[in-house]
Amino acid sequence: MEKNDLNAGWNLEHSYAELPETFYTRQQAVAVQSPDWIIFNQTLAVSLGLNADVLQCPEGTAIFAGNNIPDGAEPLAQAYAGHQFGNFNMLGDGRALLLGEQITPQGDRVDIQLKGSGRTPYSRGGDGRAAVGPMLREYIISEAMAGLGIPTTRSLAVVSTGESIYRETERPGAILTRVAASHIRVATFQYAAQFGSVEDLRALADYTIHRHFSQVEGNEQRYLSFLQEVIKLQAHLVAKWQNVGFIHGVMNTDNMAISGETIDYGPCAFMDTYNPATVFSSIDRQGRYAYGNQPYIAGWNLARFAETLLPLLHEDEEQAVQIAQDAIAQFSEHYHHHWLTGMRAKLGLFTEEAEDETLIKDLLDLMEKHAADFTNTFVTLTLNKLETSTLSDESDFKEWHTRWQDRLVRQPESSDEVMEQMKRNNPVVIPRNEKVEEVLERAEQDGDYSLIQPLLDILQRPYAYTPEQEAFGAMPVSCDPSYKTFCGT
Repeated sequence: MEKNDLNAGWNLEHSYAELPETFYTRQQAVAVQSPDWIIFNQTLAVSLGLNADVLQCPEGTAIFAGNNIPDGAEPLAQAYAGHQFGNFNMLGDGRALLLGEQITPQGDRVDIQLKGSGRTPYSRGGDGRAAVGPMLREYIISEAMAGLGIPTTRSLAVVSTGESIYRETERPGAILTRVAASHIRVATFQYAAQFGSVEDLRALADYTIHRHFSQVEGNEQRYLSFLQEVIKLQAHLVAKWQNVGFIHGVMNTDNMAISGETIDYGPCAFMDTYNPATVFSSIDRQGRYAYGNQPYIAGWNLARFAETLLPLLHEDEEQAVQIAQDAIAQFSEHYHHHWLTGMRAKLGLFTEEAEDETLIKDLLDLMEKHAADFTNTFVTLTLNKLETSTLSDESDFKEWHTRWQDRLVRQPESSDEVMEQMKRNNPVVIPRNEKVEEVLERAEQDGDYSLIQPLLDILQRPYAYTPEQEAFGAMPVSCDPSYKTFCGT
């Protein structure tokens, strides 16, 4: 496989490869037959310092298919091991390759990864490939999450491979190019703790601190500070998920990024009818990763992360355990603070009162009781268009609405200021399941990609409240309670 010398703006470094070799395997992508463009994120490319026009030529397509590699790339597959649905497994990049770390014009360091690029030593019998549908789902949802202001990996490109893969049925193959602050996961630390030495673990921790948490490098107890910072980031992230009704679907420890970004969009979806027990993943039959469980699972995953750091927290194991437990105990407080702050903002509350949480939870209970749509309920409150809400004729909701109005009067902000704050915090559009499925079905079955960009144009401005956005959000939603999504692995 040849390196490509296009003047495309690649500025790749490889600091991760300076870690002990136990953490990765150098690996080339497996070439595909006839790659072709599906979608390319020009705006993201420019922000990364890449020449979007140059990359959209056939030579550029070959790079994003793995047939060629960018100038300066040194591909590798990362090793990790973690809990999947509570069970510990040896994992790793079974169908992904890290090409390198792009240094952007702003001086940021971000991973460039191919997903679906062929077998690696960590494939565990898999073919290392991916299908068009799941790769486009990740592209669409990750870009929608970025539009919502939620920390997330980004999608740079999806190319078709010209080959078929088999996931119960024959499906067209594709490769996604993912951009991330890094691909260091809780499961990376679990791998180090399980299969490496204490020196390997320390090297990984020091590297991660330097890359993502340099503010704690000089702390006397930097590994405790590191743990505390990761806990804060995850509490903030999951609170943001809950505030918009996002369900990750597979919160395994290998799908929790240390950087605090949302990563790995497999069986993910946004909730329509509000119900904390909502599960979309076809394999989550026990509801482990239901919407209402996501904060608890995040805490569980962080406890597994804290366990890996015990040898670094204190030389005495009992004291190390106590230090870790005290740190993990703070997760609930951090999460609750971010969730309550976000929910206050969604209801236009600028000040804080003791009864705010009761007011919020009473609304959620009413939404569950009357099967109200999560997103549109807050939109109707924002726009004061209660007649369009399924709750409008319910007496218990009318009583709640009076309490809310009384609460708003007790703060100094005007009604216009309240509406503006609510608009900034209540998306008028989300990636509705039926809209996403329509795009994916057209792409996989007919090779028609024409619906992708128009949907992205809507989703990338979720708080715009333009007539076009409001019309999209107000469209009838055919909520299918049996709707399921799939990992696509």
